[in-house]
Amino acid sequence: MSPRVILGVGAGIAAYKVCELLRLLTESGCRVRVVPTPDALRFVGEATWAALSGEPVTTDVWSGVSEVPHVRIGQSADLVLVAPATADLLARAATGMAGDLLTATLLTARCPVLYAPAMHTEMWEHPATQANVSLLRSRGAVVLEPAIGRLTGADSGAGRLPEPPEIFAAAVRLLENASHENASHRSPGDLAGRRVVVSAGGTREEIDPVRFVGNWSTGTQGYALARTAAARGAEVTVIAANVTLPDPAGARVIRVVSALQMRDAVTEAAAGADVVVMAAAVADYRPETRSEAKIKKDGQPPGPLRLVENPDILAGLAARRLATQRGPGRTHPVLVGFAAETDTSEQAARAKLARKGCDLLVVNPVGHGLGFGTPDNEAVVFGADGTVTPIPRGPKEALANVVWDLVVVKLT
Repeated sequence: MSPRVILGVGAGIAAYKVCELLRLLTESGCRVRVVPTPDALRFVGEATWAALSGEPVTTDVWSGVSEVPHVRIGQSADLVLVAPATADLLARAATGMAGDLLTATLLTARCPVLYAPAMHTEMWEHPATQANVSLLRSRGAVVLEPAIGRLTGADSGAGRLPEPPEIFAAAVRLLENASHENASHRSPGDLAGRRVVVSAGGTREEIDPVRFVGNWSTGTQGYALARTAAARGAEVTVIAANVTLPDPAGARVIRVVSALQMRDAVTEAAAGADVVVMAAAVADYRPETRSEAKIKKDGQPPGPLRLVENPDILAGLAARRLATQRGPGRTHPVLVGFAAETDTSEQAARAKLARKGCDLLVVNPVGHGLGFGTPDNEAVVFGADGTVTPIPRGPKEALANVVWDLVVVKLT
């Protein structure tokens, strides 16, 4: 049966982008009913929504009264997705107002609810808006962080609607979480209120202005982890090393280049975090010195390239956690490491887990069509408590969900 999605549209200029989001939802097989606020029709008209969705479009509770739409629509939905979620709409949703069909639907929905905010930076940062967002998240709704970029007019800053493909990816994650046959224990918002840090991509260690020591990592797995965490309600910070993928909707992205920059950014972001997932491929070594000028081919071979060891970021986080731990038990953050290996034996994995001092080590084989730059992955997750969790080959988002399932157990 096709998933039933209610697409609520708020009265913001970004409403025109939601037409693309609607197309992505319908082309994926979802049955979508668009429920705009009355003022949203000032930006995109009723005829457009009806033509694109193939469903009737209503804004008030008085049309089709015999069918009780303000109750039935929410009751029958598998997902309610609101985009753009304006400051006004978030406020009315948080306070339980039901003055139009969309806000009434939000009150009757018993399915996952996803908000994609869009507004000016000052409105997003206002304490009232932040309080409303916190309240909605505490009730289990997923409120994405807005993107940073060009706003209405010449203004730029936080408050831009995330790109439609990224909102769509978050919606897909929520639908999958709610319907997966093995996820009956999983709440769509089971990471709500949690602060997580995910590193992604591959570091580059410069030799000269045009050359570097690096690896093949594209950040695909790290971004899948970030998207999935955001879809499950987390506040996500991504430390991205040389990643060219679109920013994950709902995540704050900090860009770095080298391992030392990665260490500094992760260490700062980890302060107060509940979880740190080191999915980035961090170079083990860097050149001892960097040439300020391009090393030219002039008939004379250059001197040897001397390498020095980079700091172990994950082991450093574990040592810092141990030093600050007081009393019995384990303090946060939960630490998750990733290891792309050609030797995936349990003996090697256990040795690495002990060296790193993390709670979970995700060991994934590389080569033979697996690993860097591919849409799928497989892994075995080794726990410091002796557990072993195999993850069969499948989409990287599926692997991400299993990893977060294991993390949630550590957080409870």
